[in-house]
Amino acid sequence: MHDGGRDRAGARARRLAERLSAAAVAGEVRVATAESCTGGLLAAAITDLPGASEYYAGGVVAYANDVKVRHLGVEPGDLESRGAVSEAVALQMAHGACHRFSADLAMAVTGIAGPGGGTPEKPPGTVWMAVGLADGTGRAQVRRFAGDRQAVRARSVEEVMVMALQAIVR
Repeated sequence: MHDGGRDRAGARARRLAERLSAAAVAGEVRVATAESCTGGLLAAAITDLPGASEYYAGGVVAYANDVKVRHLGVEPGDLESRGAVSEAVALQMAHGACHRFSADLAMAVTGIAGPGGGTPEKPPGTVWMAVGLADGTGRAQVRRFAGDRQAVRARSVEEVMVMALQAIVR
């Protein structure tokens, strides 16, 4: 039995990845990823398409905070004071991936996919996404997605690709 909602979500992610690929190749933009709650789904969406090696440098799945610190340069103090699911951490993850992979643009996702793990301030479905550029600028946004764990992760991948497309085509 097919899940029509998931099939549509997968099709949307594929269309966004195709648009991202075309924009990155046309603009000669080298792209990287830094993922926590999505666990590699963003990298998979990108590399599911042929030709990803023309623009995709690589990614880090940094689920544990010590990995965020060691491999992406996230400040331990920000993890302690703001938490892993925060604007500061999302931006640092994106900039860390830019630096680690000599990328022009990096996408980062950190959140609480659920069903547990949330707080009243950051309930399950809370996700910070960021796009960082090699020049040190960037943009982050928070979203609160409804649905189960898979839906939260899928929507996160889609939304951060939209942010990257906006950054490339501006």
